[in-house]
Amino acid sequence: MDARVRSLNDSPVRRGAEYVLYWAQMNRRAEQNHALEFAASKANQLGLPLLVYEGLTCTYPYANDRMHHFVVEGVPDTQARLRKRGIGYAFYLRRRKKDANDLLYRVAERAAMVVTDDYPTFIAARHNAAVPGKIGIPYFAVDASCVVPMRLHEKKEYGAYTIRPKIRRALPEWLKPVERVEVKKKWTRARPEWHVEVTADNVAELVASCEIDHKVKRSITWGGGYAEARRHLDYFLANNLKRYDTGRNNPAEHATSNLSPWLHFGQISSLEIALAAQLYAAEHGLNADAFLEELIVRRELAFNHAVWAREPDSLDSIPNWAKEALRNHAADKRDPIYTSEEFESATTHDALWNATQKELLLRGKIHGYYRMYWGKKIIEWSATPEAALETMVYLHDRYALDGRDPNTYTNILWCFGLHDRPWQERPVFGMIRYMSLDGMKRKTGVDAYLREIAHLEETGIDPFRLK
Repeated sequence: MDARVRSLNDSPVRRGAEYVLYWAQMNRRAEQNHALEFAASKANQLGLPLLVYEGLTCTYPYANDRMHHFVVEGVPDTQARLRKRGIGYAFYLRRRKKDANDLLYRVAERAAMVVTDDYPTFIAARHNAAVPGKIGIPYFAVDASCVVPMRLHEKKEYGAYTIRPKIRRALPEWLKPVERVEVKKKWTRARPEWHVEVTADNVAELVASCEIDHKVKRSITWGGGYAEARRHLDYFLANNLKRYDTGRNNPAEHATSNLSPWLHFGQISSLEIALAAQLYAAEHGLNADAFLEELIVRRELAFNHAVWAREPDSLDSIPNWAKEALRNHAADKRDPIYTSEEFESATTHDALWNATQKELLLRGKIHGYYRMYWGKKIIEWSATPEAALETMVYLHDRYALDGRDPNTYTNILWCFGLHDRPWQERPVFGMIRYMSLDGMKRKTGVDAYLREIAHLEETGIDPFRLK
C-alpha cells in the first residue's frame, strides 16, 4: 500500500452501498489532494460515485468567528470544483450544541468505505483513533499534508540536519503533481437534507448563527478558501520569492508567503506550493531553495515531531539537556512576571512584544521570526516553564489561523529547546537559546513594525491585505 495510506481497521466493504465517502477533516480542498484522489480510485474500483463530506461543529476548542469564517469561506469553491468533476459534496454546519452530532456516522451508513485525512494533531488525530472501530466499514487515513509522507520516517528526528538528507533523497519520488482520477460514475443524487448551502453572501449570517465565541473576530487581513490561497501564492511568487532569502526574517519587509493559514486548514497543499515555486524559479532564473527548505524540510520536521512524540505539546517532548536546563533554573528570579490575562491583552512593559501579540489578535498570525521573540519572552516573564507553555498554546489555539497545527506545537517547543542546541548559560533559560530586544533592533526594522501594528490597531484596516 502507498506510504501515504493507512488502513485503520479490518472491516469489510459494505455490500449494496450507494457511494464511497471521503471525510474531509483537515484537507478541505479539491486540488492536489492525495486523499481525495485515493477515494476516487476506490470509488472507481467499486463502480460507485464519490461523496465528499465536510463538517464544522460549534464545539471544537475555542470555536470562534475567526476560525469559522475561514473554514466556511472555503466551502463554495470546494463545492463548485468537485461538482465539475462529478463528485458529490455535502456540508454540515452544526450551529448549536443541541444540534445533531452524528452526521459522519449517518452519512457513513450508506457508504462502502470511509477515506479521511491522516493528521497527527487536533481533532482529526482523536477522530482517527476513535472512529475506525465504530464505523463497521473500511476506514483509510491518507496523508495529503506533506510532500514526503510523514510516516515514511520511522522515528522521531533530532533536528532539521537529521531529517534534511532523508527528505532530499525522497523528493524525486514524491515531489510530483497528484494524478487526478476521473470518476467513472458521476454523482447524480440529491444532497442530504442536512446540507447547508454556502454562498459568498451568506457566510457572515451563517457564522453569526453559530453558538461559538463571537468575541474573537475574523482576521482583518486574511480570508479563507482555495482561490484566496492561490491568489496569495501567485502574489508571493511574482513579488517576494526573489527576496525571500534576504528578507524573510525582517517582518517590515513583508517578504514571506503568509500561506500558513491556508496550509493549516488544508485549503491548499504544500505540494502545490512547492511545485509552483520550483517552476516559477526555473522560469525566472531564481533560487527557491530557502523557501523550499522552510516549506518542506522545516514543516515536515514539525509533522515528524507530532507523529512520534507521545504528547506533541508537552515539555516531556523537549531534549534532555533542555529539561535539565529548566530544572536547574526553576528557582531563578523572574522579574517581571505576567499573568496569562496580561499576555493576552498585550499589556507588558515591552512595546515590541505587545505589538507581536496585537498582530496575533488582529491578523490571526504572528510573523515567524517575531513569534520566536514572542515565545522566548513569555518564558522569561512567566512564573514557571509550564505556565509559559500553557499561555503560548492557549493564545495560539484561540487566536491563530495557523494554530492547532504540528508547526504550532513544534515552534512553541522550539522556544524551550526542541530541534535546537545548547547555547550560553544564563538565568531562567540555562543553556536554552535566549533572544533580546537589542538583538531584534539590530537585525530587524522594529520601529517600522511598531508603526505598522499601531496603524492596524487604530484603523482596523491592514494596508498589506491583498486587494
